[in-house]
Amino acid sequence: MDLNYTLSSDRPTQLGLVVLQSDETLERDMRWLLPKDVELLVSRVPSGIELSVEFIAAMEGKLTDAATLLPRGPQLASVGYGCTSASAQIGTDRVAELIKAGVPTDHVTNPVSALIAACRALNLRKIGLISPYIASISDRLRDVLAGAGITAVRFGSFNEPIEANVVRISPQSLKDAALGMAQDHECEGIFLSCTNLRTLDVIDEIEAEIGRPVLSSNQVLAWHMLGLAGITQHGATPGKLWTVSPVAG
Repeated sequence: MDLNYTLSSDRPTQLGLVVLQSDETLERDMRWLLPKDVELLVSRVPSGIELSVEFIAAMEGKLTDAATLLPRGPQLASVGYGCTSASAQIGTDRVAELIKAGVPTDHVTNPVSALIAACRALNLRKIGLISPYIASISDRLRDVLAGAGITAVRFGSFNEPIEANVVRISPQSLKDAALGMAQDHECEGIFLSCTNLRTLDVIDEIEAEIGRPVLSSNQVLAWHMLGLAGITQHGATPGKLWTVSPVAG
């Protein structure tokens, strides 16, 4: 028997996300940060067990293919690429070009572009940067930030290349590192870099102790994706960041 049907005109806002194969945190955090009525559609890009310059270079050639695997319903309101270090290494404009070649959307962002937008919105020019990765991975991020007028006046690393260990760095370790770095009052804020770090549970605690903004890769990425999509509501929102909106430029 043939059944009749109608198509619903009620279409929720949909955002897209390209996540590293090795990342265990970003999807969880995004579903925490986004409002319940926004749908998140996710694809994965192949990645290794360690983050290295060579791995990042190889991943560049796979981004478009990963983006093509996102569903083809209504145009996605924005798409995020979930790797801080690779966004700095590949280049934010190049990341946007590769993603748009795979999926139709007007807006592509990544943790680096989102961090720059967040620093501008909060009027931060000097930050402390905490990374799980060695300096050779983080140096490019510092250079990109400097080009945007943001200086990483302090840098600290856990020197952990294995992604399965990065995701298991304890909240107390993150908090201790941030509180130690914040003793340098030249730091106007602290950035916890890496989408695989589990930062959301400690952001409010650290801010309460240091009295300055604390940003993280997943937090700024969700905030920027929503802003680019024109969405003003949000889910659970740790940090001062959610009191401001992205500014143009």
